[in-house]
Amino acid sequence: MNVDLILTAPWIVPVEPHGVVLEGHALVVHEGRIVALLPEDEARAAYRPDATEHFEDHVLIPGLINAHTHAAMSLLRGYADDLPLMEWLQEHIWPAEGKWVGPEFVHDGTLLACAEMIRGGVTCFNDMYFFPLDAARAIEAAGMRAALSLVILDFPTAWAENADEYFERALDVHGDLKGRPLLTTTLAPHAPYSVSDDSFGRIVDLAEFLDVPIHIHVHETEGEVTAAVAKNGMRPLARLKGLGLMTDRLLAVHMTQLTGEEIGELAASGARVVHCPEANLKLASGFCPVQTLLDAGVDVALGTDGPASNNDLDMFGEMRTAALLAKGVSGDATAVPAARALHMATLAGARALGIHGDTGSLEPGKSADIVAVDLGGLESRPVHDPISQLVYVTGRDRVTDVWVAGRRLLQRRNLTTVDEREIIARARSWQERMSAEQ
Repeated sequence: MNVDLILTAPWIVPVEPHGVVLEGHALVVHEGRIVALLPEDEARAAYRPDATEHFEDHVLIPGLINAHTHAAMSLLRGYADDLPLMEWLQEHIWPAEGKWVGPEFVHDGTLLACAEMIRGGVTCFNDMYFFPLDAARAIEAAGMRAALSLVILDFPTAWAENADEYFERALDVHGDLKGRPLLTTTLAPHAPYSVSDDSFGRIVDLAEFLDVPIHIHVHETEGEVTAAVAKNGMRPLARLKGLGLMTDRLLAVHMTQLTGEEIGELAASGARVVHCPEANLKLASGFCPVQTLLDAGVDVALGTDGPASNNDLDMFGEMRTAALLAKGVSGDATAVPAARALHMATLAGARALGIHGDTGSLEPGKSADIVAVDLGGLESRPVHDPISQLVYVTGRDRVTDVWVAGRRLLQRRNLTTVDEREIIARARSWQERMSAEQ
């Protein structure tokens, strides 16, 4: 059989089955999809590739999935650091967004984020921000996969004036993006404290109608929960449950403040959690009880949060931090082992976004979203366990090659779809504009 490409490497980690490392195997790719994953000699006998590539010291893994970020905020990286969440938001970020955010800002910021993520082995991300069609232009130019959030708020922004306009724009954007093969949507009420009961009711109905997840910040800080109890007489999750949001559509981000009862309810509902360990640490928001959630049967994915609050889009860093933090929080050295951290950064993210039939693992029939990571350096030797090296040793700087749907986006550390110098120049221009008017 004629095929487009065969990739071989000393190790392939498909993620599914869990924890498996394949040696002496090959990935066979044709028309953007994985045709086969089998021993090298069998691949050579069965397939006639247009191209063959062997990686001498690499491990091949599925593309990483950043399950929660605000990509365009890369242009606000370092803008207001070392502050608690609400002060950071209300006194710095929201005013800056009110002044600067528009179509050009979102396009340029998202393109910068895409370039950073591709070089870090991220092939898909779940973005919550304004002007999603301008973000989509950047994402498609870069060749990445993404879920774009249809943001809902009850106060005016540069994107919409009121709840009705947010919903109108959500429907328009969803319709515009429908049918684009690498783009999906989620409904994104910002947080329980910024969305009314009436809007939540409409969100439940619209999510069902559009058949999309509901992507929301919730239980991010102790202060959020305390304020909610004072205002509504109940914790945010209890309010969301009463409004019909506690279902398998719910994609709950942060979740640092959870009781045992709430964890049980999350598990029973099929809701997913997105853990953003480094942003939570930087903002002193608290600790998500990841291992307790996993033990209860809750799927937990990984995200970076936005580059203004992290301050990077480094999923290798998030894997390592998530694994180490889980051990420290639980007092259990076996919590979130390396294979689980990699699963959280790949297949768990795909499941949360409803795209696990297409990506998240290296399996025949799935899209060829593939990352090659070099373990040949002295810092990575010896390689007793490639998965351990990926999580505890390797950094994003060791990512050498990236494919999305069989298209090569990174070749030997060089971006192939976007102009790095132009992206840097645009970022510098935004920095100069913002600095001049601060």
